[in-house]
Amino acid sequence: MATPFILIVDDEPGIAKLCERLLTKAGFRTLSFTDPKKAMNYLRKERVDLLLVDIRMPEIDGFGVVTFSKEHQPDIATLIMTGFGTVETAIKALRKGVDGLILKPFEDGNELVEAAIQALADNQRKRDAAHTEALRPLFDVTEAFLTVTHPERLPELIVDAICTHLRCENAAYYQRLKEGDEELTLLFKRGQVQKESDAGGDIDKMFIELEEDRALIRSAETEYPGLYEKEIGSALFMPINHSGIQGLLYAGRDIGQSSFREIDLDTLLILSRQAAVAIENATLYAELRAYVKQVEDSQKALLQAEKMAAAGRLTASIAHEINNPLQAVRNCLHLAGREDLPEPKRDEYFGLAETELERLTTTVQRMLDFYRPGTVAPTEISLGEILNHVLGLMATQLQKRNVIVKTKLPKKLTPVMAESAQLQQVFLNCIKRTMSHTLNGSSRTA
Repeated sequence: MATPFILIVDDEPGIAKLCERLLTKAGFRTLSFTDPKKAMNYLRKERVDLLLVDIRMPEIDGFGVVTFSKEHQPDIATLIMTGFGTVETAIKALRKGVDGLILKPFEDGNELVEAAIQALADNQRKRDAAHTEALRPLFDVTEAFLTVTHPERLPELIVDAICTHLRCENAAYYQRLKEGDEELTLLFKRGQVQKESDAGGDIDKMFIELEEDRALIRSAETEYPGLYEKEIGSALFMPINHSGIQGLLYAGRDIGQSSFREIDLDTLLILSRQAAVAIENATLYAELRAYVKQVEDSQKALLQAEKMAAAGRLTASIAHEINNPLQAVRNCLHLAGREDLPEPKRDEYFGLAETELERLTTTVQRMLDFYRPGTVAPTEISLGEILNHVLGLMATQLQKRNVIVKTKLPKKLTPVMAESAQLQQVFLNCIKRTMSHTLNGSSRTA
C-alpha cells in the first residue's frame, strides 16, 4: 500500500514547516503551501490523500479550500487546524464533510500525527460504507444483462447501465468486432464521446495503456482535449479483455459536475466484468440458435428428399397400374383394325377395349380413393371370368412370345368377395412374370 500523501496549507510559514517536519518524520509524504490559490491549483492536477488546512487565511479561508478539494477530489480526507475552536466552527466543519479538527498550537508532535491518522481512517470508513451502498444495485444489473440472449442488444443496455450507476450523461461502448481488427468500433453511445474518426487512434492507444494500468481516473482538461472541447470535465475508461472479447467502456461527466471518484472506478470495473460475461453468454446463445436452425434446415431437407422419393415410387406405381389397361386397349384397337377380320370379331375387340377403358377409369378412381380410405367396397365376383378376361387381353403378347396357356378350372368355382380391378392386376402381374422367364424363339406352356 502506498504511503499517504498529505498537502499542508497554512499562511504562516512557520506552522506550515512545522507540520511538514512532524508528518514527514512520522512516515508520511508531504508538501506545504502558504498560498491557498497555489494549493488549489495543485489539487486540480495532482492526487492527494489528506488535506491539512488552516481555517483562517487571507483571501480564501480553509473551508473554501476544503470545498474546492472535494469538488476535484471527492475521496480526499480533510483535517482542519484552528487557533479559535468554537462550537460553530465544529458544526460548520461537519457540514462541510471534514474528517477531523485539531487546535493550534499543538501540545506535542504526536497530537498532529494521531489526528492525521484518525482523519485518514474516518475518511476510509465513510468511503467503504458509501462503496457498499453504491455497489449493491449492481447485483440487479447482472441479472438484467444475463437475460439478454442477442449480442446486438447488449451495447445499449451496457451504456444505459453506465449512465445510471455512474450518474453521468455521456457514455459509450467500443468493441473489436473481429479477431485481427486493428481498431475498436463504436457500437453505442449517449452524449458526447470520442469516435474512431476524431480520436486519431487514441481509442486503441487508450485500450493498450489501460490494460497495463486499470486504476485511472482522467481529467478531460489535461488528458483528453478533444473531450474537454465537448464540455466533458472528467472521464473514465475501462478495458474489457475476456474470452476473446476486446472492448472499452467510457463514462464522462460534464464540466461543472463533480469529478469521478475511486468508487466510480470500482463501479465501472464491475460493470465491465458483468458486460464481458453477458456478451460471452449472448454470443453462445446466438451460436446455439444458429446450430439449431442448421439442424432444422437439414431435417427439412431430409423430409423433402423423402417426399420426393415417395413421389417417385408412387409415380412408378401409377405408371405400372395404368400401362397395363392402356396396352390392352392398344392391342384390341390394333386387332379390330384388321381388314380381314370378321365383323363379330371386330365387335368383340371393341368390347374388350371398352372394358379395359372402364378398368383404367376404375384404376384412376382407386388411386384417388387412396387418399379417401374406406370408399372402395368389395363385390362378389367369379375368379374364372376375371382370369379368362385377362388372358383374352394378353393373347397377342402371349402369341408373340410363343407362350401357350392352358387353363383348368372347376366347373363350380365359388365366387369371392373382392375388388375386380385389383384381382385383374394380380393375374396380369403373374402372367407377365411367367412371360419374363420365357426364352426367345422357344415355346413354353404355362
